[in-house]
Amino acid sequence: MNLNYKCIVYFLSLVLLIACSNQAEIKTPKVEETKTKENINDLGLDVSQEKLDRFGITDKDHLSAASKRALQWEYVENDWYRVFNAMKPLKGDLAHEEGVVRRDPSAMIKENGKYYVWYSKSVGKTDGFGGDIENDKVFPWDRCDIWFATSEDGWTWKEEGMAVPRGKKGAYDDRSVFTVEIMKHEDMYYLCYQTVKSPYNVRVKNQVGLAWSTSPNGPWTKSETPILSPADNGVWKGTEQNRFLVEKKGDFDSHKVHDPCIIPYKGKFYLYYKGEQMGEEILFGGRQIRHGVAIADNPKGPYIKSKYNPISNSGHEICVWPTKGGIASLITTDGPERNTIQWSPDGINFEIKGAVKGANMPHAIGLNRTLNTPDDNPTQIFDWGLSHVYNNWHEQSIMRFDSYRKTSHVAKGAKKPDGKKKETTQKDN
Repeated sequence: MNLNYKCIVYFLSLVLLIACSNQAEIKTPKVEETKTKENINDLGLDVSQEKLDRFGITDKDHLSAASKRALQWEYVENDWYRVFNAMKPLKGDLAHEEGVVRRDPSAMIKENGKYYVWYSKSVGKTDGFGGDIENDKVFPWDRCDIWFATSEDGWTWKEEGMAVPRGKKGAYDDRSVFTVEIMKHEDMYYLCYQTVKSPYNVRVKNQVGLAWSTSPNGPWTKSETPILSPADNGVWKGTEQNRFLVEKKGDFDSHKVHDPCIIPYKGKFYLYYKGEQMGEEILFGGRQIRHGVAIADNPKGPYIKSKYNPISNSGHEICVWPTKGGIASLITTDGPERNTIQWSPDGINFEIKGAVKGANMPHAIGLNRTLNTPDDNPTQIFDWGLSHVYNNWHEQSIMRFDSYRKTSHVAKGAKKPDGKKKETTQKDN
């Protein structure tokens, strides 16, 4: 082999080697890693070996934003995690009835050996805002009165009659009274509820009314004026019936105050409610709904809104109960913290304690106030209760839900960490 031929072969081999090397670099690009810039001690993170092991973090010098959040979480046991089963229809007078709306059940209490529940009731089709709002129903909860029913077993119910009717024409509650809650305190019974004054247009401002009685069967005395109203600091833009056109939005509750619930707490009375803002937006894939609280020294008021409102940045219907020396709240449907259970040591400052599995999760929950909420099972109040379903837009009915606490995840047939083979579920009663 002559010298020239050897040089050519060598040159071609060198070119091929370089090409292969370049190709290898293209196929396996260098991965850029960003080292955690902050000093771990300055971040205030729990980087104990126990915490790192729990969350599977082996390199504390390279922490993603998610890992940093995980290391900030308090160590919380699974006392707050609930799984809801599919809802079941009721029997008797609260079974689905054609042409009738029964919805938004109150909490249940037990008196004289019977469960009591109050709810919104209306009849007839719902036409919306496109028709004659002076005479038609614009929502299923329009033109409602508050009725009540009793049951000995929580399944078969007897409708006892009307508890709180709409007010006379011109009154603040002349169009509809609905979404009611019950509170018993010192042998007195209190019903708080939403009210609407006619005409029920898009920009109408809901308020909250109150009624009281010495018996769960009534008769009920109604408050002559609302006990809670929307903030009066938003400004509509123009006169068109459009709730999204505003000059100024105002407070989180500048449009409506909804879903009232009064809880006796620390010698005072905490009225929790849902606020709707003028010019409400869509936020994190849901409506911009938040909760507030107003506090009174007397069940009949006056109720003063907390300076710290809003007390949630998510949620929909109010569902609150006392437990562990504080107040717990189920946050559903809307906002970045939806489908969570939160707890507050003072009734105002809430923190997330657990998530709720939402496939069968009921809304507009009527809690079973006869159930206890011990410190080691703060969600026991959800063992069973009432809710409502949309049979269709014109008809809704009250149904029953149940749930169980879930503390671990195991395969079928395998044992739980406590040695049991399946999750313990609570009985119906």
